[in-house]
Amino acid sequence: MSDANAAGLRRDLGPWAASAVVVGTIIGSGIFLVPKTMILRVGSPEMVFLVWVLGGVLSLFGALSYAELAAALPETGGEYTYLREAYGPVWGFLYGWATFWVARGGSIATLASGFFYYLANFYPGLEAVWAYLPLPIGPGGGPLELRYGQFAAVAVILLLAGVNYVGVRFSGGVQVAATAVKIALIAGIVAIGFGSGQGSAANYTSSVPSAGGVAGFFAAMVAALWAYDGWNNVNMVAGEVRNPKKNLAVALIAGTLIVIAVYILTNLAYFYVLSGSEVAASDRVAAAMMRRVLGARGAAAVSVAAMISIFAALNGSILSGSRVPYALARDGYFFRPVARVHPRYRTPGVSILLLSGWASLVTLSGRYEQLFTYVIFASWIFYGMAAGAVLVLRKKRPDLDRPYRTLGYPFVPVLFVLASLALTISTLIDSPRESLLGLGLIFAGLPFYFHWKRRNSA
Repeated sequence: MSDANAAGLRRDLGPWAASAVVVGTIIGSGIFLVPKTMILRVGSPEMVFLVWVLGGVLSLFGALSYAELAAALPETGGEYTYLREAYGPVWGFLYGWATFWVARGGSIATLASGFFYYLANFYPGLEAVWAYLPLPIGPGGGPLELRYGQFAAVAVILLLAGVNYVGVRFSGGVQVAATAVKIALIAGIVAIGFGSGQGSAANYTSSVPSAGGVAGFFAAMVAALWAYDGWNNVNMVAGEVRNPKKNLAVALIAGTLIVIAVYILTNLAYFYVLSGSEVAASDRVAAAMMRRVLGARGAAAVSVAAMISIFAALNGSILSGSRVPYALARDGYFFRPVARVHPRYRTPGVSILLLSGWASLVTLSGRYEQLFTYVIFASWIFYGMAAGAVLVLRKKRPDLDRPYRTLGYPFVPVLFVLASLALTISTLIDSPRESLLGLGLIFAGLPFYFHWKRRNSA
């Protein structure tokens, strides 16, 4: 439970870098892809906007709740720290276990593969198969296919691992720059859409056949929340943020509000240019909109914007995600070398390399989407438990200095907990196999927890 700085980490992330971690890791590839999924679930642009707004409000409620925790417990590790303090070390460990092996490894692999997906628009040869491995984990249970683009994806992961290895100030600067370029490019896409003269406000009242009902609404909400996911990442690097009692709350709340505004404006532009049926028929709605307005040049511009967006999200994911196994190891609940801090760069270098290496293997295996699906269910259990920690710690640790207190307490954290519960129940009903497998992967960590607990006691 020692402070991060006592272990050698530096508080080198200022307010701009902390906010860029929030904005940059939330806005990845989701805004370019998920409107199709959403309108096929709810049937109309009006309902899509409603889901975006509600998903944004729910994420904001989470950010408001986490802001109190981050200001009161400004340690490296994020949810690991909050769950440990509120419910005991086993829950913190299970969160960290799931984050390293499944959620963060799968997330980084997904982002890197998305980067390759867009890069292949310019270099189609990346789609070619380099080799077949005689492992029955390929398409349809056949041999594993290794494509040139997968190695390009791994190269991006390892490049950003190096950026993060040589100092948090440097990686924070990269995050600020990449996020600024990303926001500028998305703003340009929005401006071109509205200024093209090729849209119609009538598109906002169009409709398509959809699943509809409560199940359709929750399915669309899950897609929206996937696009909003990442608002909590800055909490993981709390031990390296300057003046954390102020800057963490500002970064969480301001960053989430910026993303809500970006998502609403972007979708307004999409549906201004494209009808509901055209959005429903497009796997890459931003590219379809820009192709309508500017032709092939517009679609190419979207690919560049998407790659820069994914690059920033990848950097933020490695920066924040590597702090969770470091925090586990620091407290004696993971492999000891992972707690080492580089004597010159003052970064958790072993943790960065371990996470990036594992994510690279997941990328080459092609199983990242399945891993990510398995843990989405359990991730929202942890998010709900962390927001609930605001209530628990108000009772359990009234002595904590709370420079920021959750706006709307207790209603905001309670509503977030209830929404998390509703989403997990809906996901369990809709995808019982994936949900139960996700739980199984998480609780598979229990034998390791008891092993490290015995070792710590000894």
